[in-house]
Amino acid sequence: MSAALLELDRVGRTFGGVRAVHDVSLKIQEGEIVGLIGPNGAGKTTLINAITGVPPPTSRRLRYRGTAIGHKKPNHIAALGLARTFQVVQPFPDMTVLENVMAGSLFAGGSASMADARDAAREQLEFTGLAPLADRPASKLTLANRKRLELAKSLAMRPKLLLLDEVNAGLNSAEVNQALELIGKIRARGITILIIEHLLKVVLTLCPRIVVLHHGELIADDAANDVVRDPKVIEAYLGSKFAERYGARHG
Repeated sequence: MSAALLELDRVGRTFGGVRAVHDVSLKIQEGEIVGLIGPNGAGKTTLINAITGVPPPTSRRLRYRGTAIGHKKPNHIAALGLARTFQVVQPFPDMTVLENVMAGSLFAGGSASMADARDAAREQLEFTGLAPLADRPASKLTLANRKRLELAKSLAMRPKLLLLDEVNAGLNSAEVNQALELIGKIRARGITILIIEHLLKVVLTLCPRIVVLHHGELIADDAANDVVRDPKVIEAYLGSKFAERYGARHG
């Protein structure tokens, strides 16, 4: 197997005396789409924050495309081709949708000029279905479209690896299905994806492999069908009722 695109070796993050993430070791290969699940407070977003340097991990043994990144600043990490979305979407409210995406292109997408950034932004707005809203203030978007804007901004950074944090939170079932389709198109572009998700429908639809955190520690990392039958995962996260339903359908 070729070298991992992203490699974590006993990565940790503490806040005072609290170990939010402890000794997480993980490899993600280029082209994968991996689900990251766990109970509330398990450390999922903290792990994504540590990978992207906001704030940096306490234990800094991270490598991205063979380069150590545990000591790097967030803008340097992003410029290497590692982008992320945020669970709580906070676009620049007084800027237009187009200007928000241009910011992503200028920040880490390699655009050499405002004209280049504008072209790159329009490309991503077309891809995400936001082109008709390009000149609308970001503050006027619905939640579903703000989520799409998060994706457009991150894609304008031209990532090789995209970390998605609860991109479906707050969406209705129709909007979730649309988001699933869009994430599938992103993967078809050859972008590697690590997705935090609380909707098992989404994880099981998208992700052949699932990683599970509990109390900041990695308790499972395996094929999706095996993870949802793992007794440790059932006890910590899924619950016996889910296990019974899933086993009945897929046993």
